[in-house]
Amino acid sequence: MSTHEAITLAHQEEWARVVASLTKRFGDLDIAEEAAAEAFATAVERWPTDGVPPNPGAWLTTTANRKAIDRLRRENKRDDKHKEAQLTHDSPEPPSIFDDDRLRLIFTCCHPALAIEARVALTLRMVGGLTVPEIANALLASESAVGQRITRAKAKIKAARIPYRVPSAQDLPTRVSGVLTVLFLVFNEGYLATGPDTAPLRHDLTAEAIRLTRLIRTLLPDNGEVTGLLALMLLTEARRTARVSASGELVALDEQDRGAWDTRLIAEGHQLVRERLAAGVAPGRYQILAAINAVHTSARDMRDTDWSQVLALYDQLVRVDPSPVVALNRAIAVAELDGPEVALATVDRLEEQLTGYHAFHATRADLLRRLGRSQESRAAYDKAVELAGNTAETAYLTRRRDQLRS
Repeated sequence: MSTHEAITLAHQEEWARVVASLTKRFGDLDIAEEAAAEAFATAVERWPTDGVPPNPGAWLTTTANRKAIDRLRRENKRDDKHKEAQLTHDSPEPPSIFDDDRLRLIFTCCHPALAIEARVALTLRMVGGLTVPEIANALLASESAVGQRITRAKAKIKAARIPYRVPSAQDLPTRVSGVLTVLFLVFNEGYLATGPDTAPLRHDLTAEAIRLTRLIRTLLPDNGEVTGLLALMLLTEARRTARVSASGELVALDEQDRGAWDTRLIAEGHQLVRERLAAGVAPGRYQILAAINAVHTSARDMRDTDWSQVLALYDQLVRVDPSPVVALNRAIAVAELDGPEVALATVDRLEEQLTGYHAFHATRADLLRRLGRSQESRAAYDKAVELAGNTAETAYLTRRRDQLRS
């Protein structure tokens, strides 16, 4: 492994640990983020010459701690900050079954005192380690807006003295919904990375989202949406190795080698879906999405997919989440049952709401292709390619466009 690859891997695996460790010690997200960034910058300078340390995480944490202390000294606030850090470090916490700094960090970033947009942006930055441009792409927002959200969120946490801890048992049910939203977005960024300069699939993000969701499920074993989200993640992650070809192109569901799917993850995901069905409680958004993925991963071949069941589940999902993206995905199931012309009529009605969403244009392009309307399909593919930030997806869309007849 080259030094560059080692630094990239360390950033993926250690960023959240370093930030969480510093946040626990110094009680300040600004200090934690800046010191962590400086530690990684130092690694870029020194590791090519000194070699990769035996324990990169420990090296980065130690270096970041020194950077943080140096900053406090430069600001001539060391005594006050040191006292504050000691209070943060030594103050008693409510009993918790977990001593996990990253779990503390995510609940801090997802505190209800923050707007949901701020929670998502802050968590993607502090826990996921994404850059501001990557977050802006993920949230379909401008870089300046994302930067302001993160800055204001950190300032509010400091001003309101929001505690760095896992909530008490009484507070967990009301706090978990916002955390699940953020974890789902973090998972999605790993599932299909938006940054053009990143790997198309980021296993570090999907793995971290799954890990934290498992922890939260242990805290709230009877919460159906926690279980549903974990099942959804597992059934999606099971297809990861089949989703990008050797040439770096995205592989659509109907073209994937199903023999390459992770049967262990599929079995676990199916078990969780069955567990929620047996509970006899009306399912929420994540449970329905998990059930849809269970149908897809139950089919040995695309032709064996029970599209009637998929559509029935989407009908149920629309009642829970009547968003245009859900309507778009429902139209894909409609195309399989009622034909592309019926589906296209639904998709076209979503244009005003989804005109900046690449998947809208990609779906429309495919439906037009199936109807033999090649010129219109090509124009839709052009728009999808223009909007797609993922390199593997761009390669796939470009090939599909170029296969159209003139």
